[in-house]
Amino acid sequence: MAITTDQIRDLRQRTGAGILEVKKALEETDGDADAAIQLLRERGLAKAAKKAARTASDGRIVSYIHGDPGRIGVLLELNCETDFVARTPGFRDLAQHLAMQIAAASPEWVSDADVPEDVVARERATLAAQLAEENKPPQIVEKMIEGRLNKWLDEAVLLRQPFIRDNDITVGSMIQHAIAEMGENIVVRRFARFAIGE
Repeated sequence: MAITTDQIRDLRQRTGAGILEVKKALEETDGDADAAIQLLRERGLAKAAKKAARTASDGRIVSYIHGDPGRIGVLLELNCETDFVARTPGFRDLAQHLAMQIAAASPEWVSDADVPEDVVARERATLAAQLAEENKPPQIVEKMIEGRLNKWLDEAVLLRQPFIRDNDITVGSMIQHAIAEMGENIVVRRFARFAIGE
C-alpha cells in the first residue's frame, strides 16, 4: 500500500515522531494509523530505555503549593540533558504533574534504589511478625510477605505509584513516555515535601 504525504503529516502531528519513523510505521502497518501509533509508542519506549544511561545534568527546580491556605508544599528537582528541553512546555508540565503527585501521594523515596536496605528489612520483619500467627505454610507466608512488601513499596516509592491523574499508569511509566516524546533522558533527582503539622 502506498503511503500518502497526508497520512504522514497527520501521524506526525498526532505523535511528534520523525518523518522517516512515521513513514516506516505506516508501511509496516499497511496504513493503519492506530496500529502505527502503537508501534511508534513501543519503539519510543525501547528508545527511552536506551536513553536512561545518558547523563541528565540540566533541568529545572519546581515548587508547588497545594490548597488555599498553603498547607502542603513541594520542591522538586527534575533533570534532563539540555536546557532546550528544560524550557519546553512539555517538560514544565511534567515537572508540575510530578510536584502535584508528590503533594497528593506523599512518597518517601524516588526509586527502589533509594529505599535503605535496613528499612526494607525492618518492614519485612514487621510483616513476618504479623503473619506468624496465621498458621500458614512457610512458602505461602513468604509469598504473602513479598506481596505486601511490594504493595508498601508501591505507596512509598514515587516511580512505582499510580499516577494521580491516570491510575492505569505508574509515575515511572509516565516519565518513560515523556523520555520517548522529548528524546532525552529525564530523571527525578530529588524532592522535598512539607506539610503543616507534620
